[in-house]
Amino acid sequence: MLIVVSPAKSLDYESKLPTKKHSEPRMLEHSKELVSVMAKKSPSDISKLMHVSETLGELNHERFQDWETPFTTDNARPALLAFTGDVYIGMDPAGTFGERDYTHAQKTLRILSGLYGVLRPLDLMQPYRLEMGTSLPTKRGKDLYGFWGNAITDVLNEDIAASPGANALINLASNEYFGSVNAGDIDARVVAPTFLDSKDGGDYKIVSFFAKRARGAMAGWIIRERVSSVRALNEFTGMGYRYDAERSTVDQPVFIREDGGMQ
Repeated sequence: MLIVVSPAKSLDYESKLPTKKHSEPRMLEHSKELVSVMAKKSPSDISKLMHVSETLGELNHERFQDWETPFTTDNARPALLAFTGDVYIGMDPAGTFGERDYTHAQKTLRILSGLYGVLRPLDLMQPYRLEMGTSLPTKRGKDLYGFWGNAITDVLNEDIAASPGANALINLASNEYFGSVNAGDIDARVVAPTFLDSKDGGDYKIVSFFAKRARGAMAGWIIRERVSSVRALNEFTGMGYRYDAERSTVDQPVFIREDGGMQ
């Protein structure tokens, strides 16, 4: 199976890397095109486009000015070890992955990116911020969904075709990022696990903060345990979640957690 997750806004380019393995992103020609657009924008332009502070506008202006190829271990970092948001805290690759896990992750995990399209875990990337939902006009369209078109879907299908037994795409990405995938054109069954929490005996609902970490925890569990079937996903119990058959459908397994997990 192939897993897709979202990237993160927060990045780490300082900590010691737990592996020396790395690879080159496969969609850099697309990335170069986007960088050429963003590099012409002022810090103020970037602040307005991304709806961020002037400080972040300046930071990302500098990033686009400094962005260059070729990528090396001196100017870039493996994507899985650069992102540090909630999904990656839940996954905790630096703390729980061994060398074989990184090798397996390279085959089974994909990170959707506004700038890089599709990243494998060990693909080197330079720091950036460009969310998939950004309304950035280019020659290809009015926003990044238009820019990427079918390109992301095509790469995922190539990876599915190259992976023996990859009969399912496990969608652990946010709606914003999975919106870049033409799900109807994916050459595999698309399965989207959902995580619900109940507080003080109330109704079960998605709590974004917990759901992000749970998606990362499930991705890490699939990789470490070499889970290879959709049915086996029901065995996931990370972070105190448990499979709920009554709320689940064939392609949307639901995992619930009571008050104790929300402390």
